[in-house]
Amino acid sequence: MSDATYGAPARSDMGRVLPLYAAQALATGATTVSTVLASLIISGLASETLAGLPSTLIQTSGALSAGAFGALMLRAGRRTGLAAAFTLGALGAVVGFLGARAGITPVFLLGAMLMGGAQGGYQQARYAAAESVPEGRRGLALGVMMLMSVLGSFVITGFSRPIEALGRALGSTPEVAGWLVGGGLLATAAGLMVAWKPLRPAHPNAGAGTPQARLGALQAFRIPGVRSTALAMATAQGLMVTLMSLTPLRAHHMGVDHAGVAALISGHILGMFGFGWLTGPLIDRVGLRFGYVGGAALLLAAAVTAPLTGTAWLGVSMFLLGLGWNLAFVAGSKALTRFPAAQGITDSLGFVASGLGTLIGGVVIARVGFPVLAAACAAWALLPLVSAWRVRPPT
Repeated sequence: MSDATYGAPARSDMGRVLPLYAAQALATGATTVSTVLASLIISGLASETLAGLPSTLIQTSGALSAGAFGALMLRAGRRTGLAAAFTLGALGAVVGFLGARAGITPVFLLGAMLMGGAQGGYQQARYAAAESVPEGRRGLALGVMMLMSVLGSFVITGFSRPIEALGRALGSTPEVAGWLVGGGLLATAAGLMVAWKPLRPAHPNAGAGTPQARLGALQAFRIPGVRSTALAMATAQGLMVTLMSLTPLRAHHMGVDHAGVAALISGHILGMFGFGWLTGPLIDRVGLRFGYVGGAALLLAAAVTAPLTGTAWLGVSMFLLGLGWNLAFVAGSKALTRFPAAQGITDSLGFVASGLGTLIGGVVIARVGFPVLAAACAAWALLPLVSAWRVRPPT
């Protein structure tokens, strides 16, 4: 089936991508109730020293799959690739649920790996949204995508008590039951891809018709500014996932219950996605450098506040962590819409950074404590400043 074309960024064009936005909301909701809390499940199944292992496997699987899904989308289209990714995620969530409920650690970790592989694909939905509008509106399109994501997170958080009840009914915990719920959400997202009709750009500056869009991966990464863009995005993704995945364990040690941890995650998701309506258009207007510098500053602030005493500081840290990621990631994603061949590989780098960060972070917490991890993340947060220095105007 051929894709529809767009001319001006009309409301009807944005309306036609509503299934894509809804699928993104469902996927974020699924992540909120499953993989984000995987450190708590593995701590009960095995050892707290392995708290970062599920996230590491998720990120490693994402790193391996992102390039493959990117190539699939270039050949078969965004809809085929995204439908496959959401379906894989639904399967992984069910496998993870069965493994955790039965107390079989390898099966749970297999489910985590499958969900990670799925994330390597469906996280590229942001490029599908950006490609649906001209260059000057891509920040806005990414912002709307993020707004849908925070909506999904908040809606599922509102179901914390029913999920706790489901866990009791299944003879398990709410963290385990969340994986089953996540599987249902991702299966619904896969179904929505049938209703989504990708928009084929009619403008030469919309992406597909530019010389950059026809470059191979190696050629794309030789262009000035592409490697530094990948650095900013990998840093933001790696640092964000590391602290996001391991902060719930710290909160658990502080006596925070499931609903409290869910509230922390929701605050984090709010920072990540809730202000996309503002940050996206702002980056459209002010430029990429603002996103990188602002992102680095907020990621640094998140790392500094994370080890402070009190659950309120945890909430502040998680929110700043999300907002810092938002700025750096929106700026980088907008820059890479002109270089499709670099998108999957850049996402793979982000997954690698996330996997290494969570694996090493779990060991650091067990050996020397959370404050040392936070200090290392504070230094890590400065890398997007290099990307800001290397910003090049569009060609």
